[in-house]
Amino acid sequence: MKKFILINGPMGVGKSTVSRKVCEMLGRAAFIDGDWGLNIFPFVGNAETKTMAIDNILHMVKNYHKCSECDTVILSWIMSGHMINEIILGLYDVDFQIYNIVLTCSKESLMNRWQKDVGNRWRNDINLIASMKSIDSDFTERAEKHFLIETSAISADIVAKKIIEMIEYELFE
Repeated sequence: MKKFILINGPMGVGKSTVSRKVCEMLGRAAFIDGDWGLNIFPFVGNAETKTMAIDNILHMVKNYHKCSECDTVILSWIMSGHMINEIILGLYDVDFQIYNIVLTCSKESLMNRWQKDVGNRWRNDINLIASMKSIDSDFTERAEKHFLIETSAISADIVAKKIIEMIEYELFE
């Protein structure tokens, strides 16, 4: 059965970097950055655009599922419980094993990562404040089966290896 991995967590925690690493390590995998589903300028995050983004993401996920060259699809995005439910419900007719990974880190680690990622247009003071506040959020309440990884003291390569091990050995709560 093909796998669908959701990688969730605060902005700046390393979701995209880890997702790319998991794809490289697994092979036969596709990476979708959820922001691609809502890549309009200027950015508008309202009910209409979020619904459109989820629809765009579902379209990509289903196309990758149909592709014989792809065994795993990884979606990296900041997802509310409602968004996760919409995505999972939108895949009711697709045979996927679904995994939800939540990445977190300390505020100090987030600040260090943020400062190194200066080329990202989202790395501004307003988003840093919001991301710092979201570290204290409970992303794990957003899914029935999930696995939380604290990434402060480990590299993206190690996080990716942990994710692959968790999936291989079904180490989900």
